[in-house]
Amino acid sequence: MPAERHVQLRPATWAEDRAALQAVRRSVFIEEQGIPESDEWDDIDPVARHVLAVAEKRDAIGTGRLEPTGKIGRVAVLPQYRGTGVGSLIMRHLVNHATELGFARVYLHAQAAAEGFYARLGFRAEGPVFDECGIPHLRMTLGITGKDGIEDGRRGHEEHPLDAR
Repeated sequence: MPAERHVQLRPATWAEDRAALQAVRRSVFIEEQGIPESDEWDDIDPVARHVLAVAEKRDAIGTGRLEPTGKIGRVAVLPQYRGTGVGSLIMRHLVNHATELGFARVYLHAQAAAEGFYARLGFRAEGPVFDECGIPHLRMTLGITGKDGIEDGRRGHEEHPLDAR
């Protein structure tokens, strides 16, 4: 079933929602992917803008953050909710928030295995693959302008890359 019917997104803060944000990220990054805990938590969390995806029972199932630099990161969805659109909802929220803040471009360090997911959302790979926490990554960017987040260089009548289904 599409995520839109069973999942709600809400802005989150590190001060108020730390436990829920950490629970999702611990499950995905530390336990599932084996990223050292010392690499997962950083000084950016308190200043980043977070989003939390919650299921019908109000359980946290996904998260992501927008850093003050325009970098999107720590996008994580619990395994049982992958492929349902939750990740796309999180990304759409973060890109739209970046647009509201006036960013003309956002970027991320995508795990190489997730390149296709981000490419479907309009992100473009830049540069070579690099190692981050023992996992191959690549830098990907998305140009955004205006309130609707239309990608730079695209004609105004085309769909926003994150709204295409």
